[in-house]
Amino acid sequence: MLLSIERLTVSISPYSYKVTGFLESKVSTMQLKIVVEKHPEGYVAYPLGMKGIVVGEGETYEEALADVKSAIKFHIETFGEDVFEPEEVMETFVAEVVI
Repeated sequence: MLLSIERLTVSISPYSYKVTGFLESKVSTMQLKIVVEKHPEGYVAYPLGMKGIVVGEGETYEEALADVKSAIKFHIETFGEDVFEPEEVMETFVAEVVI
């Protein structure tokens, strides 16, 4: 299995909210760490530091990243910005153990 860690910038636009009766648009940009795994059937990608299950897949690395980016946007639009863990994931390590 091939595993790669990717930094992905997700732009959420438009993120709408009401201010004194008017609909205004706000653009948020955030960086997330994305884990991409290569499996015999294709690629699977998921973000670190988010509450809930957010997964993307694709036949190629690029398709999996595009799919998880779309899933992240949908997750934020559906559940709000509270989906993020309180502390940012600073580093990610992949370790192998024998059991």
